[in-house]
Amino acid sequence: MRSARRLNRAAGTLAASVLVDSAIEHYRGNFHNKAMITPLVTASLSLAASLHGTADGRGEAHIIRDLIYAGAGLTGLVGTGFHIYNISKKPGRLSWQNLFYSAPLGAPAAISLSGMLGFLSERLRDNPPNKPPTILGIPAGRIIGAMTSLGLMGTVGESGLLHFRGAYHNPAMYLPVTMPPVAAALLGASALGKSHTHRPITRWWLRATALLGFAGTAFHAAGVGRSMGGWKNWRQNLVDGPPIPAPPSFTGLALAGLAALALLEDHPDD
Repeated sequence: MRSARRLNRAAGTLAASVLVDSAIEHYRGNFHNKAMITPLVTASLSLAASLHGTADGRGEAHIIRDLIYAGAGLTGLVGTGFHIYNISKKPGRLSWQNLFYSAPLGAPAAISLSGMLGFLSERLRDNPPNKPPTILGIPAGRIIGAMTSLGLMGTVGESGLLHFRGAYHNPAMYLPVTMPPVAAALLGASALGKSHTHRPITRWWLRATALLGFAGTAFHAAGVGRSMGGWKNWRQNLVDGPPIPAPPSFTGLALAGLAALALLEDHPDD
């Protein structure tokens, strides 16, 4: 139950990041397609479900939360399709220009990750209290660790593309493309290796990655402040500057990784 509620918090962190980020990005697009309101609705529902799950101490899955998390996962897949279509219909199609300045390909995946983590938290609750937790017959710590490791690598790809667009003009811009891949590798090794092994380096690296998300928000806020007009011109700079709500995606995934690590250590299967 402790790990399930940790996953709820991780899913909620991702949902909050998506909610604010998609609101800003789709406002910039003037909501010209009515479907652009969908991620705001699903992210809000995912956030509400995660808050409810964090406070829920019952050892059973909740059908409403399950439906919300499944909807969030589906929204991310459909949104990725929309973004690919948006780029493909522009001159040059998959050119650097379109990848940099058109609908971000990796952004919708964040709401899918929120749905995935929430769905996994509900599967954890379905386990009998006196048996090692499993998901689809696989030890829960292993499957959550593997899925979170893949999620971290996907988030790095989006961050790397946008920081490449910014020419890495600040050395700190290298951190989101160097720290999370190491966290993903360490967590993946934990998910595939011996579960009873104590892994302090992995734990501390995941904690540092969680802090990176908050630090990234501060860096992006400073970037907005350095734009012409600074925060006095927030209506334009908040939309055109570095996305302030995006970095906490790393925090959410790192929290999920810590939950997986705790499961591996508390319920060894070898």
